[in-house]
Amino acid sequence: MLAFIQSSPLSLGTALILLDLVLWQIIPIQRRAWRIGTRLVIFLLFSSVLVAAGMSPLQPPPWADDVSRNLMATVLAIGWWLFGARTVTVVFGLLLVARGSHGGRLLQDVLGALIFLAAVVAAAGYVLQLPVKGLLATSGVMAIVIGLALQSTLADVFSGIVLNTTRPYQIGDSISIDGTEGKVLDIDWRATRLLTGNGSLAVIPNSVAAKARLLNHSRPADVHGVSISVVVPAKVRPKRVFDALEKALQGVSAILATPKPKVTVKASTLESVEYEASGFVADAGAKGDARNQLFDLAHRHLEASGVMWNVDLALPPRSRQREVLDEVRVFRSLGGEERDALSQRMTAVEYLADQVILGVGEHSDHLLVIGSGVVSASIRDGDKLVEAGRMGPGEVLGIEGIIDEDDSFAEFRTLTGCVLYRIDKEQVKSCLVQRGEVQTALNKLQRFRRQSRESLLLQKPALIKKGGFLSWLHK
Repeated sequence: MLAFIQSSPLSLGTALILLDLVLWQIIPIQRRAWRIGTRLVIFLLFSSVLVAAGMSPLQPPPWADDVSRNLMATVLAIGWWLFGARTVTVVFGLLLVARGSHGGRLLQDVLGALIFLAAVVAAAGYVLQLPVKGLLATSGVMAIVIGLALQSTLADVFSGIVLNTTRPYQIGDSISIDGTEGKVLDIDWRATRLLTGNGSLAVIPNSVAAKARLLNHSRPADVHGVSISVVVPAKVRPKRVFDALEKALQGVSAILATPKPKVTVKASTLESVEYEASGFVADAGAKGDARNQLFDLAHRHLEASGVMWNVDLALPPRSRQREVLDEVRVFRSLGGEERDALSQRMTAVEYLADQVILGVGEHSDHLLVIGSGVVSASIRDGDKLVEAGRMGPGEVLGIEGIIDEDDSFAEFRTLTGCVLYRIDKEQVKSCLVQRGEVQTALNKLQRFRRQSRESLLLQKPALIKKGGFLSWLHK
């Protein structure tokens, strides 16, 4: 066997290289470890063939008098250096994947290029016995010339290396670079590619990304900021605005309790003051819905606190009861005079925070309308109560006792100090007789709430989303 290896090293070496190429294509790419392990074994076999044949990649071929054999040995030695460079490159690639690097192919490509360059220089110096010092000196001059010519490109490449090393963002992250927002698709030699919100592709040079102001909306993974700005006339006391916006933040069940939401003054002029309400949600996909809901609740809570916009001074002032009725959807079919008459029969009741308004199984002889504050609605799931949503000004409860004389299937508890308005059952039924549209609206609301309750209870507790039950409360 040893004699055969010594007599036919080129044949064996060529066969091993061809075997490596064939197996690299046959083994599925999903079995990355198997592919690299096979290549490593074949490289070790290839090295043993060279040693058994009396050759060394660190020395020139020993058969200077035999031209054909010397040529074969030279080819094998150079092939060993290139084969080794490729093997080391794929092993480094496997290590980068194992440590969770998602920065793209740039770092692996740069390492591969440097390893191959070192292999070429080593083969030229050890195998071909070329004057490496002169080659390196010449290469240095050429590198300076090329570097000056490709200064911008090299800046992008080295900036890409820095970005992949520090990893301020990864593939799949939602980021903003100097106002350009999008999802990271790839990071290559020169640029970072983003898929923007309108479906277009943004290509940002790495040198620009490395120096620009960068916001990563995907870090940390379980906390995503949501904020709105509201401009209020300067004559309104700030404390009143703070209380209203804090209630609006509490009313959005998707907003996390920790980190704590906050309200701050953003800007101020003689005519108006700009306030910012900010909080955090766990799911980045819920940011849009949470922000829209926060705007709606901010408007309702500010209105409930007495902040009005575009008020016609020619009109007589109206009571808070009358203002609330305009926000109740089931009463929108009533005319102005009918609402005026109904508002005069509404009785205000104040509740402290964490006080039960209506418990599960309790019967209500009144229709309750929330005038101000935040109310939590919870339904029974076995032996425990599960929060299904939160309610704000303009929403109603107790409709089961009005329509079907049924008991409440949910517990309504105040999260903040609240003011509710009671409408007597007989007054509501009289309204139902006179206005069939109100009867239809209440039946539709009750049917929708029951269906939502049943679908919510069919879900597993781990899959329940706090905001899933909230939609029917706003109907």
